[in-house]
Amino acid sequence: MISDNLWTYRPDVYGTDQTMDVVGFDVEAVDGKIGTVDEASNVVGESYIVVDTGPWIFGKKVVLPALVVTQINRPDRKIYVARTKQEIKNAPEFDQKSYKDAGYRARLAGYYGNLPGAM
Repeated sequence: MISDNLWTYRPDVYGTDQTMDVVGFDVEAVDGKIGTVDEASNVVGESYIVVDTGPWIFGKKVVLPALVVTQINRPDRKIYVARTKQEIKNAPEFDQKSYKDAGYRARLAGYYGNLPGAM
């Protein structure tokens, strides 16, 4: 199972620039665009992005742990993630009230940690 590093960006993705603002960047799954970054946390050990999926999943949001981010392209304002659209769609449902809570994060860790090719 994935440890706490699920909530930490890879050094080759985020580097030492912990102040980078990615809100508004497009998010690309391995099989296409899933939405745009609505919110991001770069707190060490608690990093994630909240993606507004727009019409793709009927206007819902999803939380993606930092470790699934494989590339941040600043000039193109794109973030690439190592998950498919279906894997992201099947993740635990976003809950505006609890998405920062430890219990929700544990469910996400269990989900993403059990997918084929987990980080």
